[in-house]
Amino acid sequence: MKTKRAIVIGFIIWMIAILCYTVAGSIAASQQLEYLPGTVLFIVVMPLVWFGTKYYYKKDNKTNGYWVGQTMLLTAAALDALITVPVFIIPTGGSYYSFFTAWEFWIIAFEFLTVATLYWYIRVYPKHKTSKA
Repeated sequence: MKTKRAIVIGFIIWMIAILCYTVAGSIAASQQLEYLPGTVLFIVVMPLVWFGTKYYYKKDNKTNGYWVGQTMLLTAAALDALITVPVFIIPTGGSYYSFFTAWEFWIIAFEFLTVATLYWYIRVYPKHKTSKA
């Protein structure tokens, strides 16, 4: 596995996702749309992980998509712990506990792993399987 590559891609995914979440949050605050940021994040994560995984597999076709997704997810979660929670969550009255135990966080985490794994099974595994034969 090319760990450094997966970490860099996870960092880029996190940056774009947090930007989208922040923009949606500012729109939601002005329009009183409470669930808009989370919904936007849920929608944006799918193509971000798909294209991030696609980019990862330009250089590696042996690593299972689950492990690639897990590395990218753990990168994003670490950045959430270091930046997102202290900058965005704690000032609004939240905590690390409330952030990391929220069902929304776990749905996004599951989505992250599922999309990366599906990409591997749909795009990489069939080619990898035929190249072995």
